[in-house]
Amino acid sequence: MLSCIIPSYKDPSLHKTIQSILDNAEGEVEVIVILDGYWTEIVDDPRVRVLHLGKNRGMRGAINAGVAIARGDILMRTDEHCSFAKGFDKIIEEDLKEDEIMTPTRYELDPNKWERMDLPSINFAKLVIQNVSDTVQKFTAVQWKERDEEMKDVMVAETMGIQGSCWFMKKSWWEKVIVELQTEGYGPLIQDSTEMIFKTWQAGGRMMLNKRTWHAHRHRKFGRFHNNGTSENPSNNDAGYMYAIKVWGDYYEKEIRPKWKI
Repeated sequence: MLSCIIPSYKDPSLHKTIQSILDNAEGEVEVIVILDGYWTEIVDDPRVRVLHLGKNRGMRGAINAGVAIARGDILMRTDEHCSFAKGFDKIIEEDLKEDEIMTPTRYELDPNKWERMDLPSINFAKLVIQNVSDTVQKFTAVQWKERDEEMKDVMVAETMGIQGSCWFMKKSWWEKVIVELQTEGYGPLIQDSTEMIFKTWQAGGRMMLNKRTWHAHRHRKFGRFHNNGTSENPSNNDAGYMYAIKVWGDYYEKEIRPKWKI
């Protein structure tokens, strides 16, 4: 069974995201909606479970809470403003290996029309260290056009980074390697994909792109709802970015960049 975990904070697209999963999944699925310190009515469907957190924990804490009650052998985490291809779950189930995190091809979503925008798909991503300011750096995934061309005929292949809006992994891998998303240092909101990818690499696993299926994520021009946390649970993003550099920077420079020849 696939457990679809949706951390949610006041996004009106949540309901359409849930319905897109229910409409397009072809196997056994449960949708776990984590209402992170707020309340809204959720569709009455036996495949949907609602976890209400009385106090806002932030995205990291909400994901941890969802995983803790997941009953499926495969975990999926998605943002609350995404749509999905028909049969996405079956394709991932066929291709996902024990030691992998997997993300599908990403398109841009118009959340008002609830349709894919007429823009190119986003596939391979390179993990780089980017300057945020004179004193702050962060890990970020940028589009990797050279690898797109090199691997244009390969449908499932290793990649370096992901946006983080949709990923899959075996629950057994989470329990063995990820364990939980750490909030100390990172804060409540950011760099979750970075933490998971580095833990996976250290354990001998891989980050994979699957072009056999897709998800569409709300285009950035439509904005975000709590990019810096909430008034109840603010996030010092700069401190979180630098914490990730402190923890993983040397490993990235000495092990990962040489492996990928970047």
